[in-house]
Amino acid sequence: MMSKKPKVLHPIAGRPMLAQLLATVDALGEEISVERRIVVVSPGNGEAIQAAVPGIELAVQDPPLGTGHAVMATGEQLSGFSGDVLVLFADSPLVSVETLGAMLAARRGASDPAVVVMGFRPQDSAEYARLILDDRGNLQRIVEHRDASEAEREIDLCNSGFMAIDGAILAQLLDGVGNDNAKGEYYLTKIVEIANRMGRRCAVVEAGEIEAWGVNSRDQLAQAEAVMQNRLRHAAMAAGATLLDPDSVYFCHDTILGQDVTIAPNVFFGPGVWIGDDVVIHAFCHLEGCQIAAGANIGPFARLRPETEIGQGARIGNFVEVKKARIEDGAKVNHLSYIGDARVGAGANIGAGTITCNYDGFLKSFTDIGKGAFIGSNTALVAPVSVGDGAVVGAGSTVTGDVAADALAVERAEQIEWPGWAISYRKRKAAEKAAQKK
Repeated sequence: MMSKKPKVLHPIAGRPMLAQLLATVDALGEEISVERRIVVVSPGNGEAIQAAVPGIELAVQDPPLGTGHAVMATGEQLSGFSGDVLVLFADSPLVSVETLGAMLAARRGASDPAVVVMGFRPQDSAEYARLILDDRGNLQRIVEHRDASEAEREIDLCNSGFMAIDGAILAQLLDGVGNDNAKGEYYLTKIVEIANRMGRRCAVVEAGEIEAWGVNSRDQLAQAEAVMQNRLRHAAMAAGATLLDPDSVYFCHDTILGQDVTIAPNVFFGPGVWIGDDVVIHAFCHLEGCQIAAGANIGPFARLRPETEIGQGARIGNFVEVKKARIEDGAKVNHLSYIGDARVGAGANIGAGTITCNYDGFLKSFTDIGKGAFIGSNTALVAPVSVGDGAVVGAGSTVTGDVAADALAVERAEQIEWPGWAISYRKRKAAEKAAQKK
């Protein structure tokens, strides 16, 4: 990845790959109780991973000697555990909850397989290990490509590495895994043969190729992001949102949309966005950490930053930025305005170019604008300041003191006019320009 950050902390749809994978596990349902989440790490990565993804246990693999050795590193933590063990890869975040559920269902099925492997049929089987089945469909062994015969290489059912294992015999299976190979590594794939020798059958659950994708580069990270975004877009539309140009809309994993929401092209959702019914979001908006109530109208080119609340039927115009502010029902914040650390009361109107001057270089201060107030264009509200209900602030004012309810506040320099001045000015400047050309 050419990065100082552990690979599994690079994000997919706004959260680390590892967290995405664990969220899929958590979505398996109430009937499946996930007792432990053990993440096998290399030395030096554990602290950063545990800080970024809470609720996990760590096992350290030092030195890394293959996938079997990675599972062996969890031996102390899994000692005495008799439930099912899912072995997953933290850099393969695209596996579906349906596939994991099918693997566990197969593991708990009537034939009681010791190991269930997720298989897939890629367009190009390339260097993948092959899954060798008997004539009854039981998994007999997993053969690495380099060790496979020509006939075995013709098999298109490949190994993803994901497994569901009977935890009651996991230690026994691992005890039989040696490292008598060119790399001196312990391969987890060997437990299939060991289980068969013990008289326990093994099984395969097939999944799509995309579910087996691993992310090992920035290019592959971008490909995985594209897959996840496509899933999120289709889920949004299936739930009742209209995306005018789906491919240009980017969601976060936790974006929540109501019904009959309309989203125009080139809209980006960061973490923590909740949107009510019948909201319209126009093109080129950027939203994060905000709540938008039913019937609001946003953008185009609006930016809503964290801790922003937009009320029902409110209007946020083009090129408006709102940060840590509550825009109440029916209020309007018109174009080219900045509202930060503020409340805008219900039905208030904020004219174009208005800003709340909320930062003095050291501290943030609050601006309170009352219900039904009218703030004229190009007004600067120097916080802390309060504008009462129904008050009017004249355009171009710099307001440094509180404005009473229903009052008019105007702060601007007196207008001065010199008749005919423009004519003499143009003549003088034309003469200067002509002189420069000589």
